[in-house]
Amino acid sequence: MNSQPSFKMALGLAVCSVLIGTCNMASAKDADAEPSWAFKLTPSLYATQNEANAADVNLRGNLGNQTTWIGQYVRGNDFQQTRWGYEYSADFSWGQIVPSVQLASKGFVGTSVNFQIGGPTYLITGLGRTNLKEYYNLTFDPNDSYVIGFGTKTIKNHTLNLFSVKDNRLNTGQIVTHGTWRWKIDDAQRLVIDVSRKSGRLTQYSDPIKGNGISISYDHGNQFVKWAIEQKVNFTDNNQQRISAGLRF
Repeated sequence: MNSQPSFKMALGLAVCSVLIGTCNMASAKDADAEPSWAFKLTPSLYATQNEANAADVNLRGNLGNQTTWIGQYVRGNDFQQTRWGYEYSADFSWGQIVPSVQLASKGFVGTSVNFQIGGPTYLITGLGRTNLKEYYNLTFDPNDSYVIGFGTKTIKNHTLNLFSVKDNRLNTGQIVTHGTWRWKIDDAQRLVIDVSRKSGRLTQYSDPIKGNGISISYDHGNQFVKWAIEQKVNFTDNNQQRISAGLRF
């Protein structure tokens, strides 16, 4: 399969996202008060059937509408990968657009552009592309894919989203459907529950699989914890549990 067009798309989206961010930084100079950095540090542990346990550390920084992150994933001596990413959230009267780019060791390049259209009930859609280089997928959804769904914030302090992420490049039939509930309990506490259902094949010629997953995260002040369990993680035959805990500063 020829991946050159998608690689060019990846570079194009990367340039666009950087240009948007640069323009935003330039305009910020004229603002009365510039935003300050806010950071989130997330160490995680992964326990997967038929694999060595893995660990990951991710540092994420936000400056106004811009977000960047750097992380390291290690699974014993079997696999290690370093990654860096950037995204920019552009707000409009009709909704929001979020372009992003991620680079990783082993030559990986991935990009995406996501839209939220409308409000307080809105359409969710987007597109993702990679250069198909080796990468351990920590989103657990297809990367070369499109997104379609909807959400609502009509209930005060609650956000409900229902969306599907579907492979549209590799002919695997992979699709993961998520239902998420976000509850802002008060100014210091937040609860997020995500349930998912997947079906598809690891490769075009693999046997089809199905599986379910759930994740629960709880924030209190500047601290948070997240637990997840997932069947057939990344469309393999293995089930996985993972736990994260960290802080914002």
